[in-house]
Amino acid sequence: MATAAIPDAVESAAFLRLWDRRTLTPTLARHLLKLGFDAGDQARMRELAARNQAGTITPAELLELDDFLRASLTLTVLQARARRLLRPDDGGGRG
Repeated sequence: MATAAIPDAVESAAFLRLWDRRTLTPTLARHLLKLGFDAGDQARMRELAARNQAGTITPAELLELDDFLRASLTLTVLQARARRLLRPDDGGGRG
């Protein structure tokens, strides 16, 4: 399976630092929870994953899969932060 290159990992980490408790508002958090990949992208990710597991993926497809994985991971982290901020028992996540 592909692993993210160090510059890409650094970019993702830097991007995620922009979304802390001071900048993530409840309105933005609710919007983040609505985001997701469309059916076409989901099908493409499944296809690329299957090719990767079968060992038939091309270098270009491996880069595409890596991009999908990074985007998915970033979205997952942002959505987890959004859920935490919106939790009723957390006082809105501010504090």
